[in-house]
Amino acid sequence: MRSISSRQRSRILELEEDARPLDPDAGERDRLMAEVHAYAQRFLDGLPERPAYRHDKSAVREIRKLGFGRGPQPLAGLIDRIDESVAGVGLVPSHGGHLGYIPGGGIYASSLGDYLAAVTNEYAGVRFTGPGAVEIEDLILDWMASFAGFPAGADGNLASGGSIASLIAVVTAREAAGLRARDYERAVVYSSAHTHHCLHKAIRVAGLAEAVRREVSRDGDLRLCPDSLAKLVAEDRARGLRPWLVLGSAGTADTGQVDPLDRIADVCEREGLWFHVDAAYGGFFALVEGCRRVLAGMERADSLVLDPHKGMFLPYGTGAVLIRDGEALQDAHAYYASYLQDTVESEWGGRSPAAVSPELTKHFRGLRVWLPLLLYGEAPFRACLEEKLELARYFHGEIGALGFEVGPEPPLSVVTYRWVPKSGTADAFNQALVEETHRDGRVFLSSTTIDGTFWLRMAVLAFRTHLDTIDLALEVLAEAVERLEAHPERWRSEASAEAPAEALAGGGGG
Repeated sequence: MRSISSRQRSRILELEEDARPLDPDAGERDRLMAEVHAYAQRFLDGLPERPAYRHDKSAVREIRKLGFGRGPQPLAGLIDRIDESVAGVGLVPSHGGHLGYIPGGGIYASSLGDYLAAVTNEYAGVRFTGPGAVEIEDLILDWMASFAGFPAGADGNLASGGSIASLIAVVTAREAAGLRARDYERAVVYSSAHTHHCLHKAIRVAGLAEAVRREVSRDGDLRLCPDSLAKLVAEDRARGLRPWLVLGSAGTADTGQVDPLDRIADVCEREGLWFHVDAAYGGFFALVEGCRRVLAGMERADSLVLDPHKGMFLPYGTGAVLIRDGEALQDAHAYYASYLQDTVESEWGGRSPAAVSPELTKHFRGLRVWLPLLLYGEAPFRACLEEKLELARYFHGEIGALGFEVGPEPPLSVVTYRWVPKSGTADAFNQALVEETHRDGRVFLSSTTIDGTFWLRMAVLAFRTHLDTIDLALEVLAEAVERLEAHPERWRSEASAEAPAEALAGGGGG
């Protein structure tokens, strides 16, 4: 046995004692958990009384006044700061009144899964060291592949969200096509104006910034036009370019529209193109029987992205990618390191998540998906999704009845609409209108620009959003319009006031 000096021994034991707060005993754990649990209960019970959005963000400055790492501080005070300066400012994503962007979720059972994943600190990156964690993630991916209609040979990865999932898909498509740096200037990517920006970012991060981008025209419902796609592909081949990747959407963030996926898949199969479908928002609606027709063709994609933190109402940080050809996924991402040689085994078989993703250190995010699905089954998720579809249709009809100009009938749960004032520019009015709803704060609505025209949009996907929420949103909008119409000086500039009224409804998009 190696000898140790009394001085070294004393120092080691002293450091051990100083570090002991990092490993509290059962009594201290109970005390800390009681305070956290009590706050969680107060927060959740008080959600209906909180505003969905708080315009005043001055409380954020108080965070820095606490300092950072200077010494121990009581948990109660830290929880109060979290409540006031984090949960109490800006958007409250867990609120039923979150009707902007594409709402995230945050179901309670998932928080318990996250707690257990953090306490056990399971590593979900390598099958050898965390076989149970990897098996759970594999089961989740198999389930997603099944309802999405992917074949048995498909593979995938649970990622932190749609952005990393999209990057995995783009890199897999690049490698499957055998593209090398010398090919990038000739490789052509086809998308519509409403393709999510994370895909364009993924293309750039994947080293393909020099690739040729083609914006495919849209039909009257703002969906990518397959005939236009086929024409562009033929023209690019005639130019000596290399058509490569088509980006389709199963629910765009701007308008919620679903591209005609089946017809796009026909073009891709005929032309030998990789077909990627962004179903981050809309993919889980495939669990609803009536939506399968809308999403027809999604199962023909070469790669598919889904976000469980959207359509499964889970906490942020849960995305997924499915690749039809599982071997293509592994060929694109697998690497070997000598210090991991012990992890190569044949007993359990199968690949490790770290081999098919940029992530090596991998949080056990599968538990937040697995636990609520086994706790409740599929039925409540399916019912919640169908409820959101019905609420969007209800809002579309009611907002039109209030006198708003409305966009297309929603195939999923996003509705676009705007108010056209009797005088002044509609864009200025609607920009003021969305700002007026933000100041009100009872619900949170967002906006977008379509073909140069400013539109408001409502996205129904928060699991706490119900009929009374939509009625409240209609009330907030009607009151805001009345206030702005009564005080035109709040939105109408001198220039816009001179614009002819008949020109105000122009701009397209509806």
